[in-house]
Amino acid sequence: MKKLMMAAALAAGLGGAAHADGHANDVTLQLQWVTQSQFAGYYVALDQGFYDEEGLNVTILPGGPDIAPPQVLAGGGADVMLNWMPSALAAREKGLPVVNIAQPFKTSGLMLTCWKDTGIESVADFRGKTIGVWFFGNEYPFLSWMSQEGIGTDGGEDGVTVLKQGFNVDPLLNREADCISTMTYNEYGQVLDAGVSEDELVTFKYEDQGVATLEDGIYALEENLEDPVFVDKMVRFVRASMRGWKWAEENPEDAAGIVLDNDETGAQSEAAQIRMMGEIAKLTAGSDGSLDPADYQRTVDTLLAGGSDPVISAEPVGAWTSAITDQALN
Repeated sequence: MKKLMMAAALAAGLGGAAHADGHANDVTLQLQWVTQSQFAGYYVALDQGFYDEEGLNVTILPGGPDIAPPQVLAGGGADVMLNWMPSALAAREKGLPVVNIAQPFKTSGLMLTCWKDTGIESVADFRGKTIGVWFFGNEYPFLSWMSQEGIGTDGGEDGVTVLKQGFNVDPLLNREADCISTMTYNEYGQVLDAGVSEDELVTFKYEDQGVATLEDGIYALEENLEDPVFVDKMVRFVRASMRGWKWAEENPEDAAGIVLDNDETGAQSEAAQIRMMGEIAKLTAGSDGSLDPADYQRTVDTLLAGGSDPVISAEPVGAWTSAITDQALN
């Protein structure tokens, strides 16, 4: 993904004319990554007619390594985007006024996966090791975590050497890194599929370490939320999307099949997508789409606790709203 474009290039308000030309019912969603079960709820809502029932015409744009959702949103290429909260809050502080309007993911799937034979048993053992980290906004939780642990990220015996990791597991398999970033629902399975036994690995879930930050929230531009036509559209979109997520949780294999039907690349295997959907269901379980203020505050506190170089420098103001979910869920 390209670096975030922080210029707040906002789309023009829809106004009353939107009702006349039909745009009040058009929604374009920018995904954070390629078509996969991580986004099953939205594809299910499209496939099962939940968006149709709300009078919406929804277009889902897949992401990829060269697509930065905040940049797409800023340029008016999408009405809403999916983003991890650390990335969104960092973008907001730098001038792009994105606002979380719903939070389908309740818990984090981010973790580090390490070779057991490196002697790593605890976080303290990271010192002197090489760790693969995703960047383009995904590095913030890791950097904040290391800062809280007092572990430098500039290498040396007392710090960690950060390897800028691509969106694959090659650095671990090739022994270029002692640990790599993985998601419970994706890359960890890729490591196992490569013939590695779970007994050969040690994992550190961010959730278990108390440094988990919110992932895969739905974000819109602040200015657009001042338009009642746009707000009404978002209420309907969130309501239908959450119906899609609950359907996907209850029908994981069928949901994975729907995802595959929408994958134009044909690169995803059925077994991998079913496995992913099973893990994703654990992350969306317990969420009705509303953002828990305690989860939000935990994320902010984690990002502020970054020592001399925190992810964000001040408590955000106006970074989320319950206005959409309050209406969508009632």
